[in-house]
Amino acid sequence: MSPEPTIPSMNITVLGAGAWGTALAIALAQRHNVLLWGRNPDTMAAAAAQRENAAYLPGFALPETLSLSADFSEALAHVTTAAGATTAAPATQSEALLIVASSVSGLRELAQQLQAFPIPNIVWLCKGFEENTRLLPHQIVRQVLGDAIPAAALSGPSFAQEVARGLPCALSVASVHAGLCEQVVAAVHGGNIRVYSTDDLVGVEVGGAVKNILAIATGVADGLGLGLNARAALITRGLAEITRLGIALGGRSETFMGLSGVGDLILTCTGDLSRNRRVGLGLAQGKPLASIVTELGHVAEGVRCAAAVRALAQECGVDMPISNAVAGVLFDGDSLQSVMELLLSRNPREESA
Repeated sequence: MSPEPTIPSMNITVLGAGAWGTALAIALAQRHNVLLWGRNPDTMAAAAAQRENAAYLPGFALPETLSLSADFSEALAHVTTAAGATTAAPATQSEALLIVASSVSGLRELAQQLQAFPIPNIVWLCKGFEENTRLLPHQIVRQVLGDAIPAAALSGPSFAQEVARGLPCALSVASVHAGLCEQVVAAVHGGNIRVYSTDDLVGVEVGGAVKNILAIATGVADGLGLGLNARAALITRGLAEITRLGIALGGRSETFMGLSGVGDLILTCTGDLSRNRRVGLGLAQGKPLASIVTELGHVAEGVRCAAAVRALAQECGVDMPISNAVAGVLFDGDSLQSVMELLLSRNPREESA
């Protein structure tokens, strides 16, 4: 087997020093000039001194080559000032990559901050729908930054701890800008990370959002001891729900059989590192939702976007009984017993319907 081609080093800024942003920064710093930005100066100073992000990704050493900063202007200068230039100017696409690793709820604010900078491109890692607007990440970015800046989503089955450990991982980059897809593949693909590209941005984002809700459902089923048969049924019928909504919103059916669809769904529903699955396990134990979220200490996007998905399904006339049941438990006070009885009492139908 011939070795992979050597990729020229890029300047990469990762905005967001949570678990996933930090893990990807660790991986990319092996081959590129990476700067990781976090908004909390104390947290970033401690991470720089200890060479470990103890707040969000404890136990993983930060490479000495990885720069850390809480200065937003410094972080953007890393990718907006062309090499050798004396004033800020847009870097070419081959020189720099801007990656936003915020939650969906923080994406709009960061995009608004970016309006003041000549950014070369933007790639986001977040998965979900914005709660109040029910917009997908690419719609938020387009609303704030317009269509002129090349934009992409990087998604797929990826636990931060495993990526930071250097274990194998496969991702999808989705964009209507073919050049940006090529750049992301060149930057990220290599070593133990594989990257595949698609232009189905809607499909990739819907898959990444709805799978979190279904992971809550499978966590509940596992917590109630309903068995592996029930888990397999929830995952399979959950994939049908994702596909129905995704197609209604403009995605393509084949996307949901890929990494950002069935791949991410299986990982999130079965992996012990899944925060959304842990929400379901906590609900099965009778814990209040507020306590579960506090114990997690991290964002569980399935909780945040369940109401948005339920509303979108109603607007689009899409049948999503599992997602609706999760929303009912989270927000309407529905009991787990009543929800299970409702799901089990549904009339038979064609499997492909």
